Amino acid sequence: MKKNIVVLISGRGSNLQSIISAAKDKDYPAAVSLVISDNSKAQGLYIAKNNSIDNVIIEKSSFDSNDKFEEDLIKNIIQYDPSLICLAGFMKILSKNFVEKFMGKIINIHPSLLPKYKGLNTHQKAINSGDKYSGCTVHYVNNKMDDGEIIAQQEVIIATDETVETLKEKVLDLEHKLYPKVIKALLS
Repeated sequence: MKKNIVVLISGRGSNLQSIISAAKDKDYPAAVSLVISDNSKAQGLYIAKNNSIDNVIIEKSSFDSNDKFEEDLIKNIIQYDPSLICLAGFMKILSKNFVEKFMGKIINIHPSLLPKYKGLNTHQKAINSGDKYSGCTVHYVNNKMDDGEIIAQQEVIIATDETVETLKEKVLDLEHKLYPKVIKALLS
């Protein structure tokens, strides 16, 4: 029996697609049971629909407060009793209350070698700093941005003629391999 995972997205859903693809293997221990987007225009919603995965849009702007937004998120998530909640380009910082409710079950993928370059514009920061390597990190989520315990990292060399776009593509390719591998390791 495959374990349920819930994936939270805000955009394209390329990491969602990599997880769904990995989960099609009969030996993969998990299946995506629900996709939640905080953006009604997220392309990842089409990926969920095309794979017959339950999906819901929960936009923060529809609520009076962050607490009410997160209450609705929680209500939707607990119906699926997930073994993991995977943030895949989910562009919201979750509150301490939310994180504590699902402590040890929420993971995120970030496009840098944490603790370096938390937040946005990670590729620009790595290039500007003259770093020799960049990469991606899968980590547990706590209530601080890109701060939780690191589970796994993978690195890539930054070429001397690297641009933000070429580095972004290289790191995204790594993410698509690393995230499903980490999920499998955590749930096997």
